[in-house]
Amino acid sequence: MLSMTGYGKVQLAEDGREITVELKSVNHRFLDISCRLPRALSFAEDALRKTIGRYLRRGHVDVFVNYQNTRQDARTVRVDEALAMQYRDAVKQLCLATGAEDDCKASFYAQLPDVVTVEVAQDDQEKVLELLQKAAECALVQMVEMRTREGEALYQDLSEHLKLMEEQVAVIAKLAPEVPLLYQEKLLARLKDMQVNDLDEQRLAQEVALMADHCAIDEELSRLSSHIAQTRQVMAQKGEAGRKLDFLVQEMNREVNTIGSKASDARITKCVVAAKSEIEKLREQVQNVE
Repeated sequence: MLSMTGYGKVQLAEDGREITVELKSVNHRFLDISCRLPRALSFAEDALRKTIGRYLRRGHVDVFVNYQNTRQDARTVRVDEALAMQYRDAVKQLCLATGAEDDCKASFYAQLPDVVTVEVAQDDQEKVLELLQKAAECALVQMVEMRTREGEALYQDLSEHLKLMEEQVAVIAKLAPEVPLLYQEKLLARLKDMQVNDLDEQRLAQEVALMADHCAIDEELSRLSSHIAQTRQVMAQKGEAGRKLDFLVQEMNREVNTIGSKASDARITKCVVAAKSEIEKLREQVQNVE
């Protein structure tokens, strides 16, 4: 069982190229990837998304990539001598026309538009993509390791809440058979207070039977125990578990609500409140399971 919270960061350098990949992930219903790449690496975004998809199934993932090319042949300074000469001739002509002295140095011409330009060589996309993939996979391994550790902590936390749930279910199961008997005692006490002497035993038995049928929660308890057992099974399995766990928690909540609506015993109601508290904690934790 994996958590959807994770982090990984790797910096790799090779042949004058340096790439840094940083990954952050949080919970999300699906796999949602947000990439921030420099323009020089925009061609690699689709491949990067596919690589992430091979490692992760769910979660919102922020991807930050930084790229530097420090190779000597990456940039070339070009001087347009012909254009510089045209600028020089224009300056001389201007000096003759105005009588001004020509004191322009080479640095002046170098600052004029298009005289000196820096050309960026076309990088080898195949080599850049290979380095990016390598860095991304290393960062993903870090992230999966962290998500695994977080998943182990989630497993322990969920197991504790399930254990507390089972304790409440056991108490409810023990109290449930007593409800009709308590109802019968209360009914007899009420009839006695009303000074009803001519007591119809058959009618009393019918009332108690109706009450017992109304308060019967055996099926709900059975399904609730089954959901708890299934939850443990899903938690122990490898692969995506979050959606299944979310469904099972919803079903547990439904059964507990039904038990609460049927319960006419304060002790059972107290157990229902405690069980719902554990279910709410389960729901919060399950949202972060991949």
